[in-house]
Amino acid sequence: MRMRQVMDWEAAVKAGLLAGLVALLIVVIPTATDGYPWIIFHWIAALVLGPDVLAETHNLSPLLIGLGFLIHFALSVMYALILAFIIHRWGFWVGLLGGALFGLALFAINYYTFTLLFPWFLVMRSWPVVIAHLIFGAVAGGAYEAMEVERFVPVESEAASVQARPHHPPSRT
Repeated sequence: MRMRQVMDWEAAVKAGLLAGLVALLIVVIPTATDGYPWIIFHWIAALVLGPDVLAETHNLSPLLIGLGFLIHFALSVMYALILAFIIHRWGFWVGLLGGALFGLALFAINYYTFTLLFPWFLVMRSWPVVIAHLIFGAVAGGAYEAMEVERFVPVESEAASVQARPHHPPSRT
């Protein structure tokens, strides 16, 4: 009987949260030296609330920081779910390396496409942010593969599935 591996959704969510935290620390720590470590959360919150909230950038806003955290981790989990779907069959090293490549692709998409809609992120187009995305992907892929509980389900053979379907000739109306 042929079997196929199914994705571990719980491991993907946990990997996304972990990778999101690691990437956030990589980006926030350098911005803390500029005196406004919360600025990134305001920018992220502006994805939902619009650019008007960017006027609040230098003021500490718990609402904007909380919304920024929520959006950041929601995106991290969503990206990890996509990555897990792609890599779940291959093991730790493919998860790690494939995840790093996935992170680089996310950087390219986020900072060379989405910045057309959200231009305030243009200033983040930098090597530290490239590295943060690379590490995000590597952590998400590696953590997923490390936490994944491998489960397999039977695969119907193509012949059995064709025979099981009733054949209805096209109607002539």
